[in-house]
Amino acid sequence: MHPANSPLASRRARPRRDGGRAGRSSGWYGMLLGAAALAAAPAASAYTVTLTPAAPLTVFLQVGVGTFTKNYISNGNPGNNNTVNQVSTTVPSTAVGNGAAQAMTTDSTQAQSFYDSFTFCTVPSQLYIGGFYRTAGGSTAAARVTATVPAALVNASGATIPFSKIQWTSSGIGDSGTEPFPAGTFVAGGVQTVGTMASNSWNESCWNFSYVNDIVPASGTFTGRVTYTLSAP
Repeated sequence: MHPANSPLASRRARPRRDGGRAGRSSGWYGMLLGAAALAAAPAASAYTVTLTPAAPLTVFLQVGVGTFTKNYISNGNPGNNNTVNQVSTTVPSTAVGNGAAQAMTTDSTQAQSFYDSFTFCTVPSQLYIGGFYRTAGGSTAAARVTATVPAALVNASGATIPFSKIQWTSSGIGDSGTEPFPAGTFVAGGVQTVGTMASNSWNESCWNFSYVNDIVPASGTFTGRVTYTLSAP
């Protein structure tokens, strides 16, 4: 997918400092949100780096845990990874439906960037999303990252919670300015754009998910899976 001798045009320096860890509450019911970590073959600011064009045209998207030999600036190569990470929360019985957003945590262990091995995200409170779009020649239109979202999370009895009750903020250790994968809220079913990548660029963010918690659903564990796709022109 990604050749040896991966060149770059510029690299932004960033401080090296590690983030902390957050725990998970316990209580009445929970929800699980699956996030697929994807590596796409060709044709399939915060921290943004300009890359030098090089053959072959390559796109790479990682959500949660991914696979990369070495890292990009060390001439590393991306690989496919079929891991599906979860983002979850458990709402205490005393807080159900009170409108206080509930922080969600992830089972992903991906804290470091595969660009330069910098510790960029704070796990388990943040989910890494990033990748690159590199052409073999000049600039093109931006690649688009979309999320395919079910209408609702569902429990074993068929009760539902709209996916629009899940939202996220976006940041990264040492970051400032506009994130390439900005804050947002899931649609209640459909395909939505969650970020873009300019041609010949590396882009990454860290997402903090939360459950809005403004309804009183049936008890149980509610699950649903979102699939992320990177599409290049």
